[in-house]
Amino acid sequence: MSKTTLTTSSGAPVADDNNSISVGERGPLTFDNHYLFEKLAHFNRERIPERVVHARGTGAYGQFTLTRSLSDYSIADFLQKVGEKTEVFLRFSTVGGGQDSSDYARDPRGFAVKFYTRQGNYDIVGNNTPVFFLNDPIKFPDFIHSQKKNPRTNLPDPAAAFEFWANHPQSLHQMTILMSDRGIPASYRHMHGFGSHTLSLWNAKGERYWVKWHFKTNQGIKTLTDEEASTLPPFGAQKDLVDAIDRGDFPSWAVKIQIMPDTDAEKYHLNPFDLTKVWPYKDYPLIEIGQLELNRNVQNYFAETEQAAFAPSNLVPGTGASPDKMLQARLLAYQDAHRYRVGVNVNQIPVNAPRCPVHHYQRDGFMAGCPMSNGSQIQTSGANYYPNDRAEQGDPAPNPAYREPPLHLSKGAVTTYDQSDVDYYSQAGDLFRVMNADQKRQLANNIAGGLSQANASIQERMLAYLNKADPEYAAMVKAALTA
Repeated sequence: MSKTTLTTSSGAPVADDNNSISVGERGPLTFDNHYLFEKLAHFNRERIPERVVHARGTGAYGQFTLTRSLSDYSIADFLQKVGEKTEVFLRFSTVGGGQDSSDYARDPRGFAVKFYTRQGNYDIVGNNTPVFFLNDPIKFPDFIHSQKKNPRTNLPDPAAAFEFWANHPQSLHQMTILMSDRGIPASYRHMHGFGSHTLSLWNAKGERYWVKWHFKTNQGIKTLTDEEASTLPPFGAQKDLVDAIDRGDFPSWAVKIQIMPDTDAEKYHLNPFDLTKVWPYKDYPLIEIGQLELNRNVQNYFAETEQAAFAPSNLVPGTGASPDKMLQARLLAYQDAHRYRVGVNVNQIPVNAPRCPVHHYQRDGFMAGCPMSNGSQIQTSGANYYPNDRAEQGDPAPNPAYREPPLHLSKGAVTTYDQSDVDYYSQAGDLFRVMNADQKRQLANNIAGGLSQANASIQERMLAYLNKADPEYAAMVKAALTA
């Protein structure tokens, strides 16, 4: 039986992969050990910088099946025909910890979906929560610094986390979710996903609709307490997903959206572009549009999951962004992060490569000309500029048929806007009031566990915020602090 011959990276056959060339049996190595040098040099460069956030991740492939046409709302090709199937790649992750952290940290979970459509990749880069800690990106670096390890001790610092929250009441809604029983999902299969941001769809008439994406787990919600999580291996969620798919137990989510007409945005009683708030279902009910199933594991974790690059700026015709300030910043920050971590040609890597032909005039850079998964090459020998005299002969040119309709914004001064009078308490209180007694108890104890390590001033501010949300909420946390 013939064996596949081992080769160097340039394709030359390797005669011996166990022994280096040396001057005699006990002598030093020689400089003609080019294969040894290749292996060591590559080994030194095997790692790329880990993500500052969402470093610890798990990914898998699957498909999205459309069960309700959105042709009235969008020209997006993959949202037109009932039964249409679109390949997807979904990456789950924790947020605050590095690659060395646990799958079972009390932390939001990333829920990022890449739809490989016929008109390019559409990415929904969200979390397992419908809101976030912030609504202005200028505070994002400070927030993440407060959640990371103490810069002096390199140890977790709950007091710093609560100090940030005590100075930013806009975090109260998300903090309530994080400290509730849903703060530690039992597995990636047993949690919901959310686009979180307000995104948009637009149709052939040029009409825009604001949308919220929801991915509701068909496996049911399962969560862990801190005590239960402490007994599990740090890689447990990774193993759970890989094992489930390997045995054919494919996890799935019902894909639903909330739709708000463009004209509603100005008059709605809350800012629909505020990432710290939800749209009540009674105002904008969930509409099921499809099913998402994961059915194929990656073959190489580094090449696929670690190098997977999601960005909310990956939009296709019929989809758009919104005035959500956090989203606006992510349109820049995510692509910039990928160019730093992986390289300027990050979208040529197979897991990120579109499944449709790609034509543009961007040139060169690291890994230029990598073969695309669709068999085409991005960079060609033609002109590297537009316009040029070869456009009519096949060189790419813009197509005005895909022009996005204008975004109509309310007039206002170009300045910073103070948020001290914004209501950041009502929705956190609403969430508290729908919890049962055991969920309220867990929430209070979880908050008290970290808040007890903060100073008296931080505790007083947090209790004041909780009292504005619901007096019982504050009373239970105060009692847990003094127990």
